[in-house]
Amino acid sequence: MGNGVTLRNLTPGDHDAWLPLWHGYQQFYQAEIPEETTRTTWARLLDPREPVLGAIAFAGDRAVGMVHWLYHRSCWSVGNNCYLQDLFVIPDHRGSGIGRKLIEHVFAAARNVGCAKVYWLTHETNAKAMLLYNRIAQRTGFIHYEKMLT
Repeated sequence: MGNGVTLRNLTPGDHDAWLPLWHGYQQFYQAEIPEETTRTTWARLLDPREPVLGAIAFAGDRAVGMVHWLYHRSCWSVGNNCYLQDLFVIPDHRGSGIGRKLIEHVFAAARNVGCAKVYWLTHETNAKAMLLYNRIAQRTGFIHYEKMLT
């Protein structure tokens, strides 16, 4: 990756670099995730028995982006699907190609384990990100619904 930016999967020593990105992602989506969930998420990201993974991008020593993804079964394919759940690049590095590289990292990881597809969601107001998403993936037209149970 050019411009002194490196990208790699998360390691236990990355917690202090990852946490501000995780909080920045929550702030971007105006979400408040409980600390217990944050601790559990971090543990899952590092547990090789979990289907949840993460990567981090650095510009020099500064963490500038992160991505989380998870694998799950599908009734529509033999191979698992990959859900790209969280993607965040700090504001002063947006538009520099880091988001695309993080997504391509997930594409490669999913392809490497035999996934049939990668998919993700974004908010309808995230117009800048959708400019990228429309270039690298197909917009399916599905509308997302959810019901919180806890």
